[in-house]
Amino acid sequence: MRVWFNKTFSTINAVFHNLRQSLPAGAATIVCSHNHNHAAAFLAADECHLEPSGLTGEAYLDWCVDFCREHGIDVFWPGKEAALISLHQKRFKTVGVQVLSVADHHTLTLLNNKAEFYAALPPHVAETMEFIAVDNLMAFDRAVLQLSSHHNSLCVKPAISVNGLGFRILDTKSDSITHLLKGVEYQIPLSELRLGLFNTPNFDTLLVMEHLNGSEWSVDCAGQNGELLCAVQRKKLPIAGHGQQIDNHPDIQGMVERLTAHFKLNGIFNIQFKAGGHGPRLLEINPRPSGGFGMACLAGADLAGMAWRGFRGEPVEKPVIQYGLRVAEVKMPVILGDT
Repeated sequence: MRVWFNKTFSTINAVFHNLRQSLPAGAATIVCSHNHNHAAAFLAADECHLEPSGLTGEAYLDWCVDFCREHGIDVFWPGKEAALISLHQKRFKTVGVQVLSVADHHTLTLLNNKAEFYAALPPHVAETMEFIAVDNLMAFDRAVLQLSSHHNSLCVKPAISVNGLGFRILDTKSDSITHLLKGVEYQIPLSELRLGLFNTPNFDTLLVMEHLNGSEWSVDCAGQNGELLCAVQRKKLPIAGHGQQIDNHPDIQGMVERLTAHFKLNGIFNIQFKAGGHGPRLLEINPRPSGGFGMACLAGADLAGMAWRGFRGEPVEKPVIQYGLRVAEVKMPVILGDT
């Protein structure tokens, strides 16, 4: 069985290692592609190929179909252009390839835009923080006034972003030089942000939100067409360097089960939560393996193997999770190759 992973995040290495440990020897050949020949993912793959740089959209889709045909791919587990590939699964079936998509095209597109995702999410499935989407200064000022009347702290984040990019807590007391000198991260002076918005009459949608200042959880999941096969909660500890704790918060487990069923999630995905004054709230669903995927597997969860067996229609046994376990990642040097 030849399984192809196209360009994606370097954290896919942990998935490759997990698959090797969970599948019988020789059961699957892991084929990996990327657009540069020193991609970290190549270190853990059985077979590596270069992708042409700059291809997107339909041109990239055509290249993917040709790649599957030329390299005898049986299963395509997409990263780049996952939503588009999910929409065109029939094209891959015509060349004998199954596509393992986390969700359908509509859902993957929805998850990419947090403003639309939050607005479409039924509250009985999961609750989010209170938010207002804005795209101009006047709307921003109204949102800040409205939300600050019943929330002590507010934050902002672009509606479309990954890995927390653009997230900032609004600081109403200090200026940027104070942040710089004191090494304050993830905050922005409200007055200076307003000046920037004034100088940018129209900008991409920004979410103004209540700031959740409690614990944060990253939940790594395996699913099969809306059935949650396994979920491992990693609670992030407040002191840097102290690792993360494998947790079992019942409210989070309930929301993960309902979200998986509601969006018919499949394969490997990650769901983020953070606590506020009224308990955990949903931050986002990432339709891909998380950066901490390997740590979740240390708790006794064979997530990649479970996702694979579910996709293949094989029996999936529920693992025994080691709750309370403290986990961490230790960096180590590697050689990516010659220049």
